[in-house]
Amino acid sequence: MSTSTSVRAAPAWPDYRAIWRWHFYAGLFCIPFVIWLSLTGAIYLFKPQLDAGIDAPYEQLRVDGPRASAQAQIEAALAAVPGARLKAYELPATPQSAVRVLVGRDTALYRVYVHPQTLQVLKRVDEDQRFTRLVFLLHGELLAGDAGSALVELAACWAIVLVITGLVLWWPRGQRGLGGVLYPRLAHGRLFWRDLHAVTGFWVSVFALFLLLSGLPWAKFWGGNLKAVRQIVASVPIQQDWTTGHSAELVQRRVEEGGEHAGHHHGSMSGQPPVDLAAVDRVLPAVSALQLPPPVLIAPPTAREPRWTARSDTQNRPQRVRLLLDAQTGAVVQRENFADRKLLDRIIGTGVAAHEGQLFGWFNQLLGLLTALGLITLCISAVQLWWTRRPQGQLGAPPAGAPPRFVTWLLALVLLLGLLLPLMGASLLLVYLSERYLLRRHAPLRAFLGLQPH
Repeated sequence: MSTSTSVRAAPAWPDYRAIWRWHFYAGLFCIPFVIWLSLTGAIYLFKPQLDAGIDAPYEQLRVDGPRASAQAQIEAALAAVPGARLKAYELPATPQSAVRVLVGRDTALYRVYVHPQTLQVLKRVDEDQRFTRLVFLLHGELLAGDAGSALVELAACWAIVLVITGLVLWWPRGQRGLGGVLYPRLAHGRLFWRDLHAVTGFWVSVFALFLLLSGLPWAKFWGGNLKAVRQIVASVPIQQDWTTGHSAELVQRRVEEGGEHAGHHHGSMSGQPPVDLAAVDRVLPAVSALQLPPPVLIAPPTAREPRWTARSDTQNRPQRVRLLLDAQTGAVVQRENFADRKLLDRIIGTGVAAHEGQLFGWFNQLLGLLTALGLITLCISAVQLWWTRRPQGQLGAPPAGAPPRFVTWLLALVLLLGLLLPLMGASLLLVYLSERYLLRRHAPLRAFLGLQPH
């Protein structure tokens, strides 16, 4: 008799209360990050417009005579950053546009704006200090390097759990009508906030999951491990069209700084052959004639690629093109379109373009903005619901029931998620051990968290 009662008191996991607790604790950790990522992500969606507005003073210059050669323009930019080396020459958008030249010194990368006729240096800015670049770093790693990237990745992983458990809690259970399911009921107090939270969560869930999953390849830990696994099975060095954290970019810059054909036509700065800057003038006609999606960057040889290259660096990545150039004749000797890349690169590249709001024009930006606003609405309504029901002196977590009886399929699912999202798996194990061997044994903490004693 006692055994039967014990079985009935321990339902197969997950029951409603267990899912609610998972949802609560995931939200408690994720909400500050979700708000932050939504705000910074919403700003970054409009990077093209923001960059265009900031650079507007350099797009309508007075040019009333013959333009200087690209070589002379690059030399003017290099003189503005003593000790720098050419990284890339950007094709001007119009004849009245300032020429942008990217130059590097050590691990720093500078963008120099040069008047195309007079060679006057109009502006010099550290690439990592540009407004949209700062927003990107705030979004991806909180301006805290690898530690910030790990925190953002951990929050993203738990946000996936948050969305999935939220959908389970949203699922109608004998409810009549669509009020509170597909649209919020016009009510006052707690019912309004509950409906607003549940309905908004349903409508943004798919888009939120897409943003969370498509952002993982950028993360230092997840993205770095993905690249490492790809490198193990590949026969040639893997070159990905996206970054895995700012520290990885700095490492790449340092590699290029040490192994690149350094210096310019006045001499070499690392004992290697100097870069022939006149080659830019020879390759310009062929590259310009192709009218690649802007911005188009012409780059000198590096340790990885001994030939001159040109590439479209558009954020709509499926439109990107990479060219190999003959520096002597100026001819295009090889062209790589997006469709020529490996399937995984195409999948991730397409996801990144959609994540950044650039895959299908203004509607992509609008969809991303609405998703960000929806996520902020979810966070605000969640805090409101929690605060109004929180008992005095307690955290207000849903009370834990009898110890659950695990089922095989759920255990397999948790293990799979832990393997696919290692940071989440490690944190889940840490939470489990802390609750079982620490929190439940401390009476005040146990009461505060709503846990059952052993």
